[in-house]
Amino acid sequence: MSTSAATGANSTLGYFRWAFIVTAIGLVLGGVLGWQSSGTIAGMATVFFICAVLAVLEISLSFDNAIVNANKLKDMTPVWQHRFLTWGIIIAVFGMRIVFPLLIVVIAANIGPIEAVILAAREPAEYARIMNDAHLPIAAFGGTFLMMVGLTYFFNQEKDVHWIEWLEKHMARSASIKGIEIAVVLLLILLFSNLLKGEEATTFVYSAIYGLVTFLAVEVLGGLLDASQKAMSEAAKGGLGAFIYLEVLDASFSFDGVIGAFALTQNLFIIAIGLGIGAMYVRSMTIMLVEKGTLAEYRYLEHGAFYAILILSVIMYVQTLVHIPEVITGLGGAALIGISLWSSIKYNREEREAEERLAHESVAENI
Repeated sequence: MSTSAATGANSTLGYFRWAFIVTAIGLVLGGVLGWQSSGTIAGMATVFFICAVLAVLEISLSFDNAIVNANKLKDMTPVWQHRFLTWGIIIAVFGMRIVFPLLIVVIAANIGPIEAVILAAREPAEYARIMNDAHLPIAAFGGTFLMMVGLTYFFNQEKDVHWIEWLEKHMARSASIKGIEIAVVLLLILLFSNLLKGEEATTFVYSAIYGLVTFLAVEVLGGLLDASQKAMSEAAKGGLGAFIYLEVLDASFSFDGVIGAFALTQNLFIIAIGLGIGAMYVRSMTIMLVEKGTLAEYRYLEHGAFYAILILSVIMYVQTLVHIPEVITGLGGAALIGISLWSSIKYNREEREAEERLAHESVAENI
C-alpha cells in the first residue's frame, strides 16, 4: 500500500473514532444487561448480538439521512455545524431513541413518564404492544414529512443537475406550478385513507395532515429565524432554522427504525443502545461527507438519497396497510445510494476521458 493510500485510509477511519468508542461502550453495556436479565453466557451473547444487529439496522436505514444532513450542513457556518454535530446528536440519540418511545407510551396509555419507564423495565411485552398500536399515526406523520422533503428537492426550478433526466426535468419544470408538491402529497393521503377503514382512516388523515403542517411550519420558522439572523450578521447563514429543520428531519427518519426495533427485542434499553450506536455512525458519515466534499465529487449521490427518502415515505404509508420488513427498507435505500454512487463514478470517468481527448486533439493541432 502506498503512503498516500495509507494516509487516506487512516484519515477516513479517524472520522469514525468516536463511533468505535461508543460501539465498544454500548456492546459492553448490552452484555451487562444480558447477564443481569438472564444470568447466563448465552443470554449475554444474545443481547450483545441484538445490539449489533440494531446498530446495523440503524446505519442501513440512515445512509440517506447522513447525505441529506451533509447537504444542509455544508451551507451552515462552522459554529452551527458544531452545534448540530454535538447537541444535535445528543438530541437524536437520547431524544428519539429513549424519550420519544417513552412519550408515545405516556400519551397512548395516559400514564406519567416515571410509570412509562417502570412499564418498559417490568412489562416490556405490554410496552411493545402500545408502541406497535401507535405505528399507524407515526407512519402517517413521518411518511408525510419525508415525502415533502423528497418532493421539495425535485420540484425545484433552480435544480439543473439531473440523474434520471426524463423524470427530473419534468419535475423541475412543473415546479412553476405553485404548491404542486403539496397537491401530490394530499392526493396520496386521500388515496391511502380510502384503503383504510373507519377510525384508522380518520387517524391516518389527521396524522398525515399534522406531518404536512409540521413540514410547512418548520420551513416557515426556519426561514424567519435564519432571515432575522442574517439581518444581524451575514455570517449567520444557516443557523437556528436549519438546526430545527435537521432535528425534525432526523426524527422522521428515526420513526421507522424505533418501531421496527421492537421486532427484535421488547427491551427499551437494549433498543436505545443499539440504535444509539448506529446514530453515532450516521454522525461520523455526515462529518466525513461535509469535510471531504464527497457530495460535490459525486454529483448523483444526493439524488440517490432523495429518491431513497421518497421510497421510504411511500413504504411508511404502505406499512399502514401491510407489514414490510425493515431490512427491505434499509437495503432498498442503500441500493439506490449505491447505484447513484456508481453513476457518479461513471460520469466522472467519462468527463476525464473527454478532457483527455480534447487535450490530445489540442496538442495534435498545435503540432
